[in-house]
Amino acid sequence: MSDSSPDRPAAPVLDIWCELQCPDCRSALDDVRALRARYGDRLELRLRHFPLEKHKHAFAAAQAAEEAAEQGQGWPYVEAVLGRVEELDRKGEPVLVEVARELGLDAEEFDTALIDGRHILIVDADQAEGKAIGVTGTPTYVIDGERLDGGKSQEGLRERIEEIADRLLAERSA
Repeated sequence: MSDSSPDRPAAPVLDIWCELQCPDCRSALDDVRALRARYGDRLELRLRHFPLEKHKHAFAAAQAAEEAAEQGQGWPYVEAVLGRVEELDRKGEPVLVEVARELGLDAEEFDTALIDGRHILIVDADQAEGKAIGVTGTPTYVIDGERLDGGKSQEGLRERIEEIADRLLAERSA
């Protein structure tokens, strides 16, 4: 899932390897919001799915996020689900459809997407790519080839991402 549009010139990319049942990813939301506010369209933030086996609803949540993106509400959906991590733990997949309904999305289509698995390949591809580059937990950030692991601590990560993004933007405008 990406913030970019095809008409926009290439911006530096920040891949955010995330899992929607992960409390650490919920904690990272403030940093993600701050980066989106600071850079806007100048930095492309891409949510990459990395559902962890220990969270039984994470794979379905990743598929649901893709459906939300297809319906034009990717980031609002991700933020809403991350805000309800404990509820997702307790109640499972009905929470995913409930969030879609609350955001005004086509909840019936969400339910169908979860049943027919139309987004499984995207989630599988993200997870495979994450494993290939050494992602082991979430959140993990990758910008300009540098992997920053936020699963242990968010301390200093936003500043490091900003340093790299600022350097990349300066290089593009030079």
